[in-house]
Amino acid sequence: MAVSRYKAVVDALASDIRAGRLPSGTRLPTHRQLAADEGLALVTASRVYAELEAMGLVSGEPGRGTFVREIALPPSHGIDLQAAAADVVDLNFNYPALPGQADLLRQALRQLASRGDLEALLRYQPHGGRPDERASVARHLRRTGLSVGADQVLIVNGAQHGLAATAMATLRPGDVVAADALTYPGFKVLAHALHLELAPLPAAGDAPDLDALEQLCATRRVRAVYTMPTLHNPLGWVAGEHHREQLIEIARRYELLIIEDAAYAFLAEQSPPPLSALAPERTVYVSGLSKNVATGLRFGFVTAPTTLVPTIERAIRTTTWNTPAVMTAIACRWLDDGTVTRLEAQKRDDARIRQSIAREVLTGLPQVSHPSSYFLWLPLPEDVRADQIAAALMREQVLVSTAEPFATSAHVPHALRLALGSTHPDTLREALNKVKRVVDAYTYRS
Repeated sequence: MAVSRYKAVVDALASDIRAGRLPSGTRLPTHRQLAADEGLALVTASRVYAELEAMGLVSGEPGRGTFVREIALPPSHGIDLQAAAADVVDLNFNYPALPGQADLLRQALRQLASRGDLEALLRYQPHGGRPDERASVARHLRRTGLSVGADQVLIVNGAQHGLAATAMATLRPGDVVAADALTYPGFKVLAHALHLELAPLPAAGDAPDLDALEQLCATRRVRAVYTMPTLHNPLGWVAGEHHREQLIEIARRYELLIIEDAAYAFLAEQSPPPLSALAPERTVYVSGLSKNVATGLRFGFVTAPTTLVPTIERAIRTTTWNTPAVMTAIACRWLDDGTVTRLEAQKRDDARIRQSIAREVLTGLPQVSHPSSYFLWLPLPEDVRADQIAAALMREQVLVSTAEPFATSAHVPHALRLALGSTHPDTLREALNKVKRVVDAYTYRS
C-alpha cells in the first residue's frame, strides 16, 4: 500500500473526529472491517488506529473495540497543576488545608526571623539535611511505628523528589518495576522519564494480587516493586499485615527492592506496621508533608537501608544539590513541637466529614474509598464512558479525573477519581450533586 493511501485514511478519520462527524463514544469498525472497507492490509489497519490513538483521538479497549475519545479533555484528564478558574470546582487534585494554617506560617516565619543563626540558612546545606533535621524526622517516624536512625533519613524537596532520587539511585533504564494496575500518576511519569518498565499487578480485594507478582517474578527479571500499602492512591485500601508479610517474603526470595510510598498513610489510624519496619534491609520509605501540612511546603523524607543512603544522597546532590534551608527549618520545628501531629488528627476528622458527604450525595453509585481518605474511586456503570462524563462535568465547571492517568495496564477501567480535599465542604456537596446528576443522566441515556 502506498504511504499516501495509509495517511489519507488516518487524515480522513482524524478530520471526522475533530469536526464532530464522529462524536465521542462512537465505536469504530474492527481492525479487520476497516481493512476490508479501505482496501488495506490488516497490519496497516492496526497501524491506522495506533496512530490515531497516539494523537489522542481514539482509545482501544481490549474486548470492546476502538472508540472515539472526548477530545475536549486535556491529555492529562485533569491530573496537572494548572490553576483552575475561580468559578471551577477542582475535584481532580488534592491540596487539603485547614482554617488557620496561614496564621501558623506567619508565626513560624516570625520565630525563624528571630533565630541567632539565620545567616546559616543562606548557605549551602548538607545534601540530605543537617544531622539535627534528620533526627527530627526520625523522631516523628518513631511516633508512626517506624524506628529508624537519623543516619538512615534523607531530607528531600517533597515526596515526588524522594521517589525520583530513589529511582535514580537504585534503578537503571530498562529495569522492570512491579506496580499496581492503578497507581499514583507521579510514579508513572517518573518511570517514563527514567525508561523503566512498569509491570501491572491487578487488585485482589484490598491489596495487589501477590500470586500475579509471584508469577511475574518467576518469568521476568523484576528489580523492584512500587507499592502503597497504607492508604492506596486511588483505591484507598490498607493492606493487612498478612499481605505485607507475604509481599516481603516474595521480595526476599526474588531480591526485590521495595519502594513504599506513604504520602497518605497518616490518614489511616491503627494500620499495620510499614513495610520498612518489617523489612528494613530492602525497603525505601518515602513520604512528606504535602498532604498532612501543605502542598507548598516542599519538604519530604526518605528512609533507606544504610547501604543505599550514599547513592540516594548522590541523587539528591545531582537533582537539587541540597535541602531548601528555610522550608526545612520550618518543617522540623513543626515536627518537633507537635504541629504536624495536630494537623494530621484534624485532617483525618476533616476527611471523614468529606467522605460522609460523598456517601450521602452519591447514594446508589458504587464507591471505593477509605472512611478517612481525601479521595474516592467511582466505578461507572456498564457502557458509560468516563471521558464523556469528565467532559460533561467540565462544562458544568467541575474538574474530575478519569482512570487513565492512574492505569499502568492496557485495560483502563471506566471510572472517576474524585479528590475531596480541595474545596469548602458546602461547595464539595454542590459539585458532587453535579457528578451524581451527570452520571445518572448518562446511565439512563445508555
